[in-house]
Parts: sequence; structure tokens; C-alpha cells
Amino acid sequence: MAGLFDKQAEIYLDARPTYPAEWYNMLAELTPHHSLAWDVGTGNGQAAISVAKHYGQVIATDISEAQLKCAMQHPRIRYLHTPLSLSDDELVNLIGGENSVDLIIVAQAVHWFDLPRFYYVPGGILAVWGYKDMKVDPTFDAAGKRWFETTLPYWNAKTQSFFGGYCSLPFPFESVGLGSEGNPLALDIPKELSFEGYMRMVQSWSAIATAKEHGVDLLSEGTVKELENAWGGANVVRTIVYKGFMLAGKVKV
Repeated sequence: MAGLFDKQAEIYLDARPTYPAEWYNMLAELTPHHSLAWDVGTGNGQAAISVAKHYGQVIATDISEAQLKCAMQHPRIRYLHTPLSLSDDELVNLIGGENSVDLIIVAQAVHWFDLPRFYYVPGGILAVWGYKDMKVDPTFDAAGKRWFETTLPYWNAKTQSFFGGYCSLPFPFESVGLGSEGNPLALDIPKELSFEGYMRMVQSWSAIATAKEHGVDLLSEGTVKELENAWGGANVVRTIVYKGFMLAGKVKV
């Protein structure tokens, strides 16, 4: 996934939805200690900012320097660039050593990872989550689905488990009541969204950047106009729901 989100790092920061505070409350209640959390694949730090309300320190890592340059700053968050060349031992030492982490989170990113390598994690509770479908109303949902189908050739093969809502994602950890392997917990992310906000969100997709590299504009003027009409107009703010999913488990040490 290296480089997939670099070109649209600033759009990503502005466009992606934040996650409900209740999610972090649920996760914080699972850990007896609240000294250190690790946000893996932090991107611009949207999840790190929220988890910092519950933990003394948050280490937020990403392989994308471009994303980290756009990250939201917080006195309890330490952002670290972790290139793929970093060894497992180097990574564990970087975040404080074995069994040092109370909570490990991965928001909208674990499907990109080398899972056997990543699942060698240094103790604690591991929670991974994502969101995919967005529900607006029958008219826009139908138009959005038709357009989304034109993007399918440009998604990386690693997104297969993501589009399946992590139902097929290997997750060999002890269940803590928030989803389990093969049975993710369904969660909603409600949001007030303008059409401009919707457009910025889809512009941040990796498939849009990949299509451009192949000379294909998935958001032509005609396509955008069709989506805008289905939305109800450029200036209309809609109440929408992102359909989320989570898996959480206890790391065996």
C-alpha cells in the first residue's frame, strides 16, 4: 500500500469521517491500564486524537510520510514514520518493547497489512475496524451504487476483505465481546454531510488515484452532475450513515 494515499493526503485529512466517541469508550473499558495506545496506519491521526483522551500516551505510526505531515497534533501523541524496511524487532522496540501496549487500534487500514507479520503484536487489546457502505436515501443509494461499480477495476486486490466487511479477515485472537473472527460487530457512523463533503470523501479513495494513473477519470463532469442531482443539489446537507464493522480481541502472550 506504500504510496497509495500519498497524493491525496490533504484531501484524506479533510474528507474522511471521524469515529463515534462511544467506540473509544468501549475499547478503553477493556484495558485495565491506560498508559500506552498504539494507532497503526494512523494516516492523518483521526483515530489517534480520540484515543488520546483515554490513554497517557499514543504512538501513531504510518508508512506514509505524506500522511504524517498532515497529521493532527496533540501533546500526548507521538507520530512515527515506520517504513516497510523496519524489522519486527525494531518496530517493537520503537513502541516500547514487548507487552508495553495496553490498546492497539487499526482504523480503515488492516486489510493493507501483511497480517502474519502484523499479528505478532506486543500484547494488549487489538481492535480493527472500517466502514464502507454509505446510506443516504433510495435515490442516491442507487445512483451511488451504479457509479461505484465503475470503480471496481481500480481497487487493489487487498481490499477484498474490506469490501466483505472483514467477515473473511483472519483474526486469531480471544474475543472480548466486540466482534470475533468471521462475525464482525456492525456499527453505524452517523454524519451530517454536504455534497461537497461527499465528493471530497470519494476523491480520497485509492481507486480514484489509481484510475488517474491509467488515464481514466472516474469523476467526469457528467458523472458528478448525475450524483449531485441524486443528492438533491450542491448545497444540500444530508443526514447519512456510514456502515461500520469492528473486530476486537485479546492478544495472547
